[in-house]
Formats: sequence, C-alpha cells, structure tokens
Amino acid sequence: MENETEKVSILRISEQGKSRVKDVVVREFPLTIVLNSQALVTLLCSPTDLEYLVVGFLLSEGLIKGKDDIKKIVIDDQRGMAQVETETVVGAPVRPVLASGSGRGIGFLSAERVSAGLQTRLSASQIFPLMESFVQRSEIFRTTGGVHSAALCDVKDILVFSEDIGRHNAIDKIFGECLLKSITTDERLIITSGRVSSEILLKVARRNIAILISKSAPTDLGVRLANDLGVTLIGFARGKKMNVYANSRRVTV
Repeated sequence: MENETEKVSILRISEQGKSRVKDVVVREFPLTIVLNSQALVTLLCSPTDLEYLVVGFLLSEGLIKGKDDIKKIVIDDQRGMAQVETETVVGAPVRPVLASGSGRGIGFLSAERVSAGLQTRLSASQIFPLMESFVQRSEIFRTTGGVHSAALCDVKDILVFSEDIGRHNAIDKIFGECLLKSITTDERLIITSGRVSSEILLKVARRNIAILISKSAPTDLGVRLANDLGVTLIGFARGKKMNVYANSRRVTV
C-alpha cells in the first residue's frame, strides 16, 4: 500500500477545535502510453499493476484483440511511460489526450449483443455476500476513501480484484490481467464500485460478460445500452438491497 498512498499534513477541524495531523491520501500517477512509437494517451491512474492497465486499455479501445497482438511492453516508472509494440500498426494518427477515470476514451466504442447462450444466473442471496466481500477487500479505500474497485467473479467467489483512482482503470486492470494470465471471462460477472456510464457498460459488453453489478448508480444511456446489448445491470447493491435496471431474467429472488 505504501506505493499507492502518501502522508500529507492537514489542518483538521471539529467541534472540539483544530489540530495539525498527518493524513493518508492516494497517489495520482500520469502514465503515457506510446503505441508503436506514437504517443497515444496519458492515463491518470494509481501507480500499481501498470502492465495490466495498459493491456486492458488497449483491449477495451479495440487496439489489440488478444495476447498474441502484443510484441513488447516496457514500463518506465520513473518517466511515467509505457512503450508498447504490437503486431498491427495503428493506421490513423491519434492525437494524444489526457484521460482520467471519469469519462475517457479514444472513441465511442461499439459492441455486439452479448451471447444469448450465456447461462450465468444468480440469486439475491448470492449477490449480497459477494458485494460484502467486495466492499471489505479494499484496504486502500478504507484508509483513504480515494479509489475505485472492480472484480471479476463467478457466482460464489471473487476471482480477480483491482483498484485504481479511476473507475475505468480498475476495470481495465481486470481485463488486462485476465488477458495476460489467460483467465477466462466466460460465464463470469463484473462488480464495480463506480457509476455505470455508457462507456463502462460497453467495456463490459465487449468482453461478452452478461452481468454487471455496481455499488453505485447507472446513467440513462448505461441502462439503455444494457437493455439493447442484453447485459443484466444491477445498481445500488448495498446491504440487502439492489436495483435491477435491465435484463432481470438472470436474477432470482
């Protein structure tokens, strides 16, 4: 956790008065991805699992299709650079942009409807303990309140967990780790702590994941796309309550 947080001096004010104390805040790290010698994007992220983040971002943006597309990745932590070489060269020049966890991306992504053959089903009694385990997993959030979390799960357990200052980044780290470690996402579900926007929904749908659960709210376009793409979208999953916004057929009471 030391690499992801930093202590700062603050003035704390309460009903009892004021005092100078040390507080712990999350680190924000700019990482520039250079794809085939071309600056692509600067991600504002947490300084951990950077290789997973880079691979997951390229996968989500459709710039790679699989692990075999990657020839080389070199992460330079000191310079904040990720040099990536791929088998296929990006055709059109891409203007470098600054992207954080709130609304980012090179282009508006497209996705096909998730496979109708996906058999994943789960009950409310399975979702609630999964969410409780998910919430308890992040020590950094409990210490700082400054990160988002994401997890790949089956109907019983958390299989892959990640966290980042950006909600997009946390999910990209999941998909990057799955790709590099050949972890299947078939018949799995995604849990996120963040708001489910259209970009988040599309990111998950492109991996053919049929169930997306969030502790937070969706947007109207997120709900619309979930309905259109066949994704079961659950929001405000907290304690013993949740809202099913789309495709409730996969959830039993």
